[in-house]
Amino acid sequence: MATYGMKIFAGNSNKALAEQICADLEMHLGKALVSRFSDGEVRVEIGENVRGADVFVVQSGASPVNDNLMELLVMIDALKRASAWRITAVIPYYSYARQDRKNKPRVPITARLVADLITRAGAHRILTMDLHAGQIQGFFDIPVDNLYASPILLPYIRENFNNGLVIVSPDAGGVARARAYARRLKAGLALIDKRRADVNQAEALNIIGEVEGMTAIVLDDMVDTAGTLIEATKSLLEQGAREVHACVTHAVLSGPATQRIEGSLLKSLVVTDTLPLQAEAAKCPKILCLPSCHLFSAAIRSIHNEDSISTLFEILH
Repeated sequence: MATYGMKIFAGNSNKALAEQICADLEMHLGKALVSRFSDGEVRVEIGENVRGADVFVVQSGASPVNDNLMELLVMIDALKRASAWRITAVIPYYSYARQDRKNKPRVPITARLVADLITRAGAHRILTMDLHAGQIQGFFDIPVDNLYASPILLPYIRENFNNGLVIVSPDAGGVARARAYARRLKAGLALIDKRRADVNQAEALNIIGEVEGMTAIVLDDMVDTAGTLIEATKSLLEQGAREVHACVTHAVLSGPATQRIEGSLLKSLVVTDTLPLQAEAAKCPKILCLPSCHLFSAAIRSIHNEDSISTLFEILH
């Protein structure tokens, strides 16, 4: 067990989640001033002694993404220069994760750039949830713990849906996740053959698997503009699905996403609070947000105590 005291700090991206994590751990959120100078530069002052402490910084990639990323980097630097023993960046939603490869000439691999920035700033470890692409863990030269949202979403599905379920992956990249859920739920499995016409534009072309007369649950790591989700809903209903629901880890919900969901035939969208819901989304009766604090607090406690966190992954094995 670590002999160093544990402290948790947070930027401005999702302070409510950080406070819930602290409540779970029966401790107070660390004192830190995270604001802006008059010219817009990030201002950080750590308001308590962290020398020799095991520090966790909770900061999600919420909008405005670049501002929140810069807050994280500056906080890590401040803690490093204040002689913290270990700094773990708790990033519930890892921004820029979709830019994880060169899919066309002369484009960056920004997910790797962000990894380099966080490491160079002084982080010793990363704790995140449902990375868009698992290989992003390899972009870091420090340990990365990528939690799954399944301990949150699976119980909800079990409690609210009966037999006749089919778990649907909206693209080929999510098949492994959908298959793991389907196996646990003893449900059917389907895949949508999706081709992307442009950034944030997708067209669902074909459904592989039996969905007729079944309750379809679309499973994904994030919902951004909701274009893919709405197209998937249309295709599933056209193929005879009884109704369509969605369970998604990260509720980015940018642009017209909430209006699209409200005006669609999608019955419900279940998300976690790795990202704070915008006011419009929070009022949408179709959107339900589940807490992730218990999962993060369990992981933080295990990391601090130098215990294995493998039990948090077993639900998908």
